Amino acid sequence: MTGILRSGPVVWLVGVVAFVAVAVVLDVGAVQRPGGRTAAAQPVRNATIVVEEGGTRTGFATPEVTVGGGGTVTVVNLDTMDHTVTSVARRSDGAPVFDVRVPAGTSVTVPGVEGLSAGAWTFFCKFHPSMRGVITVEGVAGGVEPEHTRFEQPLVVPSTRRGADIRLVMRRAKVRTLPEGPRTSMWTYDGTYPGPTIKRRGGRGTEVTVVNRLPRGAGAMSTHLHGDHHASADDGQPTSHLIRRGEGRTYRYPLVVDGRPEPGSFFWYHDHRMDRTARNNWRGLQGMFIVTDPPVPGLRLPTGRRDVPLMISERSFTSGNQLTDPFADGPDMVGHHGEMSWTGDNAPPDDATVGDTVLVNGRHAPYLAVSATRHRLRLLNSSPFSSYNFTLSDGRPFLQVGTGSGLLPKSVVRSSVLLGPAQRADVVVDFSGATGQRLVLASVPAARGTTGDDARETAVMEFRVGRPARDSSRLPSRLPSPRLVAPVRASVAKTWTFGLEESRRGSAWSINGRAFDPGRVDHRVRLGTVERWRLRNTSDVTHYVHVHAQQWRTLLRDGRRPPPWERGLEDTWRLEPGEEVEIAARFTDYTGPFMIHCHMLDHEDHGMMARFDVTR
Repeated sequence: MTGILRSGPVVWLVGVVAFVAVAVVLDVGAVQRPGGRTAAAQPVRNATIVVEEGGTRTGFATPEVTVGGGGTVTVVNLDTMDHTVTSVARRSDGAPVFDVRVPAGTSVTVPGVEGLSAGAWTFFCKFHPSMRGVITVEGVAGGVEPEHTRFEQPLVVPSTRRGADIRLVMRRAKVRTLPEGPRTSMWTYDGTYPGPTIKRRGGRGTEVTVVNRLPRGAGAMSTHLHGDHHASADDGQPTSHLIRRGEGRTYRYPLVVDGRPEPGSFFWYHDHRMDRTARNNWRGLQGMFIVTDPPVPGLRLPTGRRDVPLMISERSFTSGNQLTDPFADGPDMVGHHGEMSWTGDNAPPDDATVGDTVLVNGRHAPYLAVSATRHRLRLLNSSPFSSYNFTLSDGRPFLQVGTGSGLLPKSVVRSSVLLGPAQRADVVVDFSGATGQRLVLASVPAARGTTGDDARETAVMEFRVGRPARDSSRLPSRLPSPRLVAPVRASVAKTWTFGLEESRRGSAWSINGRAFDPGRVDHRVRLGTVERWRLRNTSDVTHYVHVHAQQWRTLLRDGRRPPPWERGLEDTWRLEPGEEVEIAARFTDYTGPFMIHCHMLDHEDHGMMARFDVTR
C-alpha cells in the first residue's frame, strides 16, 4: 500500500487500521491450542503505527507497538502533515538507527526494523518531536544494537577577533566535523565553521567588511548581526544591500544604544538572504559576536578560558562526510511578492530542515577538559529548526545570568534550559566536586503536554572534569541588567499573528494573513516612541519569533508576568500554538526598514516575515 484516498475508502481503512493496531497490542498473551491447552503466543511478526488527523496535537495514535524479530513495522499517516518515525538510538556515526519520512495520506514501512535486536526502541517525529513512541522487539537473539555516543574530538573554540576594523571572507573550505574520514566542504567565514568570534566592548565602534568569494551559483549574500542595534542599511537586509560574488560590503556597528554603550551581549552573525536563508546557514555561514561590559565592581563571573561560547546546531552527512542537500527537492514557489505560495514536496507546513548529527562549534560529539571550578557557558542554538532542552547528566544546575541580549535582573537557578532556533542563554556551571567525572551536556524533552516537549533527545558534548583550581569568580544574585526606562502604554500598538495560509494554488507561512513582500510596509513606527506589540500564534506548530532593530522587553506571556529567565532584554521568543506574548521597545537612533520573522528558517524562507519601518 503506497497511498490512501481522501474520500469514502478512508473510513473503511481507518477501521481496518484501528482493528490491526488493537490486534497488535492485544496479541501478546496466551493462545488457545486444540484440545483446550494454552501456550505462550509467538511474537507478532508485523505491527502498525497510526497517525490520525491532528497528530501534532494528539501524538501517535498507536505510540506503543510490539513486533517479533525479523518482522516489519508499517506507518499509516492519516494526518494532513508529513511526519517521520525516527529512532532516538544512534549508530556509531551519529545517524538514527532507523528514520523514515511518511508523507500525508500515505503508508510507509520503517526500514531496518527487521534487523533490530530485542528490546525497546524509542522513536519520535523529528518534524514534531513531541510525538513519541516505542517499538518493542521480541523473540530474537542478536541483531543491530544502539551505539553509545563516543566523544572523540576535542572542542574547538573559534579564533577571536578584537579589532575595530575586521575583514571576513566568505569562501568554500574543508573543515573537520566528524571524527573520522574526509573533511566536510562548507561555505565559511574565513575558512572555519563557525566563523571567527568577534569580541568588542560596548560603545567601541566596529566595522566588519564581508567579502563574497563563494562558488559560482551561490548568489548574492547578506550578513545579519542578530540582536545588535544598528542602522537599517547595516542590518543584513534580505533583498537590498546584497554582497555579490567578487564584491564586499562594510557593516558598521557602533555598539551604542541611545547614546549609551550597548550592554554586554551574546550576538551572532549569519546569512539573511531572502528565500535562501536556510540553505546558506546550512552550508556554514554562521559565527558568534560577543559584546563585553567594562569591569563592574562586585561582579566576578568566570573569564578567560572559563568563558566558553558554544554554538549548537545540526547537519546531515553523506557516507563521504559531505553535507546532504535537503533543499534539492523544492518546494516550488508560485506567484510573486505578497501573493507568493509554495507547492510540491516540502511545501508548508511540511518544510522542516532537521539534521541527523548534532554539532558543537562545528564538531560532532566533542569533549572539553575543565577544571573543577565555575565556568561560564554561552549557549547558542543556531539550528535551522530544532529546539534543545539542555541538561547535565549528573543533574547539577545551571545558574542563568543572562539572555543573548544582556544580563538578567536576578540570577535564576535552572535544572534545564530550553532554547529554540536563534535563542541564547548565558549560564554558569560549577564543576566543583566532579573531579574525575565525565559529565554529558544533553538535550532531554520535557513530559508531553508541557513546555519543551518538542525538544530533541540527544547527547550534545562531554565535560571531562579535572582537579580543583584557584577560582576568583562568584555566583551572583543581583545583576546590573539594562532597563527600559520609558513608560509603556497599556494599549497594544500592533498585533502580529503568525499562521498558515492554504489555497488551491499552494500554501505559505504568513504574518497577519500574508506572505512576505519586501516592498510592502506592514507597520510604521515613529522614531523616539515606545510601542507595545502583541505576538500571537494561530498555527498548529510552535514558532520562534525574532524582531530586529531595538532592545526588547517581555511584558506578558499569556496575560501573566513572564518567567524569571525572560525578564531581561530579548530578541527571540518561543510562541506555542494559541500562545500570546506582549513585548515593548523604544525606537531610537535609526530610521528605515527592519524585519520581524520566524527564525525556523524554512518558515522565514516560505513567507513568515514582515517589514516595519521606523520613520521620523
